[in-house]
Amino acid sequence: MRIASNQYHATMNTALQAANSGLAQVMQQMASGNRIQVPSDDTIATVRLARLSREESALGQFRDNIGALQSRLRTSEVTLGSMEQDMMMARDLLVWAADGGNTPEDLKAMSASLATLRDSLFHVANSKNAEGRYLFSGTATLTDTVLFNGGAAAGSRYSAGAGINADLQQVSVGTDITVAGNVPLNGYYDFLNKLDLVVTDLAAGNPISSAPLTDLDNAMNDVSGKISELGRRQNILQTLDDNHASVSLSNKQSALDLGALDYAEASVRLNSYTLAVQATQKAYAKVSNLSLFNVL
Repeated sequence: MRIASNQYHATMNTALQAANSGLAQVMQQMASGNRIQVPSDDTIATVRLARLSREESALGQFRDNIGALQSRLRTSEVTLGSMEQDMMMARDLLVWAADGGNTPEDLKAMSASLATLRDSLFHVANSKNAEGRYLFSGTATLTDTVLFNGGAAAGSRYSAGAGINADLQQVSVGTDITVAGNVPLNGYYDFLNKLDLVVTDLAAGNPISSAPLTDLDNAMNDVSGKISELGRRQNILQTLDDNHASVSLSNKQSALDLGALDYAEASVRLNSYTLAVQATQKAYAKVSNLSLFNVL
């Protein structure tokens, strides 16, 4: 069969372009380490990789939220722990003050110590985080948890900050999973007013009944319960973070399996394409030099 020169040149160019294209592709793959350079290389794997990428992005955001939330909860837990310690010291003073054997001078001395603890409890209730937001004002984080009016009568000097509430600040930490980032102290001012009355009575040298001790125990139980709740949430967050880490590791392995280049297989293809290019070039050059005059 006779082959026209134009047909021959076109065939050889096509073969050379195909070999060069394959060579360029495998060299790109080896340079990047990725098997898939464009979606058309493997459409199914590309779709799966896109899904894994979206899931990994969501997991990363969830884990960032968990880290920030854990820090907030630890801050609240430590702060409430300090409050609980002050309450325990105040309780010791109240137990002592309820003893009928105290002199008026003894009671006045206790009043000074109790006043210091009262002031400390007030300031701790208005603690802020690193961003300057109040820890215990519910969702009204720019509002003081407790206000103080020194000109008011004892028992009414403390009041709730305007707009504070018992609402929880929910944070997304998983698909359809939220954990609250705060514990409110919206009724705390009432306890401080009761404690303030005790301070005033003791300062006047008046003995006290067991009622203030009951009020303090109730407040301590409330704070203790909030500390336990904060610990429970932190345990949940740690479990979720561990689960997210495991899923993330699995996703990364799946992404490697789908998209990572097998260098051994790529080396074989590289050699094949290199040989194909070289063979095509040699054949093209040799045949192009053929002429009828060479056989005359």
